Amino acid sequence: MHKALPKGSENCAEAACAQECFVQPKPLRLAGRVLSCRAMTTTSESIAARLAAQPGMQRVPTPKAELFQLRRFVAPDLAAALIALIDADRRPSTIADDNGDAYFRTSETCDLAATLPAVQQIETMLTAVSGIDPVFGEPLQGQRYAEGQEFKPHTDYFAPAGRDFQRYCALSGNRTWTFMVYLNEVGAGGATRFKLLDKTFQPEAGKLLCWNNRLADGGVNHATLHHGMKVRKGVKYVITKWYREREWQG
Repeated sequence: MHKALPKGSENCAEAACAQECFVQPKPLRLAGRVLSCRAMTTTSESIAARLAAQPGMQRVPTPKAELFQLRRFVAPDLAAALIALIDADRRPSTIADDNGDAYFRTSETCDLAATLPAVQQIETMLTAVSGIDPVFGEPLQGQRYAEGQEFKPHTDYFAPAGRDFQRYCALSGNRTWTFMVYLNEVGAGGATRFKLLDKTFQPEAGKLLCWNNRLADGGVNHATLHHGMKVRKGVKYVITKWYREREWQG
C-alpha cells in the first residue's frame, strides 16, 4: 500500500547504484517510445553520509533503516507560503494497491507547481541537503490532515508484487528516498510512527524527516512501514518529496 500518487504513470527497473557517476545504459522501449534509462548511481551510503554531515542532523540509532531528522530546516515564512499553496489547491489523497478500506487514507493532497517561488526555494534546499540530482525527483506534493484524518500504516515504495507496480514503476523506477517536512505545529496527534523501528516523530514546524526506502542490496525495506497518525486537534500540513531509481518521466 502506498502514498500519494503522482499524476500520470511511472516506471520500474532496478538501478544498480555502485558508484557515484551516471551510467548510460541502452535506451528502453515501451509501447513504441524510447525511454531514458539514466539511472541514479549516487550510492545510498554517500547520501546517508552527506545527511549525517549536516549541522544539527540526527540519525535514528537503528541498523534496520537509514532514517534522519533535522529540526528547523524550513523557516516560518516559507512554511506559511507552502501552507497557503496547499490550502488553495488541494484534492482527496489517493493510494496504490487499493485494499477497499475507504478510511485508509483520509488526507488531502496538493500538486505543487514547480514554477512557484516557494516551491523553487524548498526544492533548492532539498537538493542541497540530499545531494540528489533533481532529475530523479517526483514533483513536490503537499498534504493536509484535518481533525480525525490519518494515513494508516503504509510504505512509500511500490510493492514489487503489487498489482499497481507496473503502472507506477514502468517509466521511472521505484521510489528510493523520501524527504518530508512538517510545516506547522499540531494541537494534538498527527505523529509519524515507524512501528517496526519503535520510533515515533511528533510534528514540529519546519522539521525535516527523511529516510531510505531501500536496503543496501537495492531491495525494498519493509522496516520503513509508517503511519501518519490521526490528528486529534488542529490541522497538520506537510510537504513530501520522493526520488526515483531513474530520471522522473511522469
